[in-house]
Amino acid sequence: MRTGMLALASGLLSLIWLPVLPSVGWQWGLLFFGLLCLMFRRWRAGLFLLGLGWACLSAQAALDERLSAHLDGRTLWLEGQVVGLPAQGAQAVRFELADARSRRETLPARLQLTWHGGPPLRSGERWRLAVTLRQPGGLLNPHGPDPQAHLLARRIGASGSVKAGERLAPAAWAWRDSLRQRLAGVDAYGREGALAALVLGDGGGLSAEDWQALQATGTVHLMVISGQHVGLLAGLIYALVAGLARIGCWPRRLPWLPWACGLAFAAALGYGLLAGFQVPVQRACIMLAVVLLWRLRFRHLSFGWPLLLALVGVLLVEPLASLLPGFWLSFAAVAVLIFSFSGRLGAWHRWRAWTRAQWLIAVGLLPVLLGWGLPVSLTAPLANLLAVPWVSVIVVPLALGGTLLLPLPWIGETLLWLAGGALAGLFAVLDWLAAWQPAWLPAAPPWWGLALIVLGALLILLPTGLPMRVLGVPLLALAGLLAPQRVPFGEVEVWQLDVGQGQAFILRTSAHVMLYDAGPALADSDLGERVVLPTLRKLGIDRLDLMLLSHADSDHAGGARAIRRGLPVARVIAGDPAALHAGLHASACSSGERWEWEGAHFSLWQWEGASGSNQGSCVLRVEAGGESLLLTGDIDARAEAAWLHSPMAGPVDWLQAPHHGSRSSSSATFLALTAPTGILLSRGRYNHFGHPHPQVLARYAALGSVVYDSAVLGAVRLRLGRFARPQAQREQRRFWREPT
Repeated sequence: MRTGMLALASGLLSLIWLPVLPSVGWQWGLLFFGLLCLMFRRWRAGLFLLGLGWACLSAQAALDERLSAHLDGRTLWLEGQVVGLPAQGAQAVRFELADARSRRETLPARLQLTWHGGPPLRSGERWRLAVTLRQPGGLLNPHGPDPQAHLLARRIGASGSVKAGERLAPAAWAWRDSLRQRLAGVDAYGREGALAALVLGDGGGLSAEDWQALQATGTVHLMVISGQHVGLLAGLIYALVAGLARIGCWPRRLPWLPWACGLAFAAALGYGLLAGFQVPVQRACIMLAVVLLWRLRFRHLSFGWPLLLALVGVLLVEPLASLLPGFWLSFAAVAVLIFSFSGRLGAWHRWRAWTRAQWLIAVGLLPVLLGWGLPVSLTAPLANLLAVPWVSVIVVPLALGGTLLLPLPWIGETLLWLAGGALAGLFAVLDWLAAWQPAWLPAAPPWWGLALIVLGALLILLPTGLPMRVLGVPLLALAGLLAPQRVPFGEVEVWQLDVGQGQAFILRTSAHVMLYDAGPALADSDLGERVVLPTLRKLGIDRLDLMLLSHADSDHAGGARAIRRGLPVARVIAGDPAALHAGLHASACSSGERWEWEGAHFSLWQWEGASGSNQGSCVLRVEAGGESLLLTGDIDARAEAAWLHSPMAGPVDWLQAPHHGSRSSSSATFLALTAPTGILLSRGRYNHFGHPHPQVLARYAALGSVVYDSAVLGAVRLRLGRFARPQAQREQRRFWREPT
């Protein structure tokens, strides 16, 4: 039976590695052949095929629900019901709309919407909205998150921005939203948002600084309702009933064991529903149900069996859950504890077992964090040593008790006030730990390096005294020692990052690294901090020899401050240094400046007659092995004409589309002289400027130049000096990505 469940789980998990889904006919064929195998008692093969077929059919249904291409970018009036807990920010409200309907078009059942300047929304309300719809997408960079996979796993068929709307019906049965409003109104030392996270699973009330502290200390799981919280509540209820029965206070006509198990599971299920029943809660409830059922039958049950049943149960309900990193972290953490503590000879002292559990989890989760490109907390064992019992034993009981007793005057508020005070003290400690040792974002290891790290973690998790266990330490040390692949002498590796309506290029030789533009920074999002800096670290770059900002516009230089804070930068050059943010000191672009790095040649140019920031962009020409690249910033046709008379002028192999493909740039004369083979275009997919202009695209096409558009392809990698075709992130086939 156990091997059959493993086969079923393997089939369900195989979905994540499929580059393309089989046709619908083959998907049903997998189910047919699976049933056929079961008829002939080929249990493992049959269950594997059934799991794979079910996962493919579920994924196909989610893909079919996505917004049609002909509706992409269109504005429609539609009706639907607000679901979940809307996130009300300072400038916009973000929410999900279910049962979306339009009179003339078929829409996805679930939409993710943003309403800038919109009114407060409540779960359960019905609205009629004018929405500009967009197909699911997002920024895609090397070793970074994949927003399309995340949206598909949540079965979001489209995103959009609301232009106008009217409420058709008030909220009905919006008890979670009402409770959130009630929690927001209590006095809890300013930690009302953390209380909502613990009680309702709503992290929208936590600040960016709070999330950074939680991430840096490896304690995010404490503010997102997990199996630990659910198990704790169930254990308290079970212990309460058992204790009452032991001292004779439990009614004799009611058998205490069935009631203890039933009430414990009911409490866990109720807490899970209160929290939105996410994957960690689903896992905990299934495992708890199996353990309690076996307890009722007075049978011994190995801990691995409930985990396997929970894994299969979660995937049968939602096969796409495997696309989320939280799924793997949740199950991996429990698996590590089971693997480490089961089968040990002798008993450990409670304190020793507790301290050992923290560093075992840190070791066991390291490969998962590296595989998903997530930050690694170096203080997690120490932080969790304090935070887990503090939250589990003090904060959660006070928070849940206070929430249940809110109808009673003073009592509920007092308990929540105490819970808020406990949280305030905890966050003070976490903030100190985060400042002392920030999260570590190592370079992304190659597949073989990750395999060795997994082997090292498994060896370390083995019981003490087993041979070869000590070899796990050097294998695990590879996480910090693996260096990125060196760029050959005479070549330049160029990354055009996907930063939306902005620009950022990474240029790396065998011994030097430079950044040309730093990405945009908006009012509520700094792409330099959110995208450029993490990408640099994941590529193994720990310092910059040069940061060149073409000009001071926020879409090119907005992320520079975050880069400067996060990495040592030897030198900064800017097209207009006086216009940069205060504290960001840079030297002026000097036309004619040249230098050489490992056989690659770099030269700068700036139009002396420029009358504006765009015209005064600092232009960079790079040559390696006879292949050339021209990075132009936002120069317009007049600056292009001036460049044609400069010593730098001449044909190039690769051209960064001036000003994101604006109609005021890429003049016919300029393109005729440069005659690029390929165009690197960095822009936002739904930008308000209409970039790139159709006339400019027509000029590129007439020239025979191939356009590599970040909005379509994601980040693009070019190996200058090889005369090879660039590689784009979205060209790496995944079944959830549209063919490029």
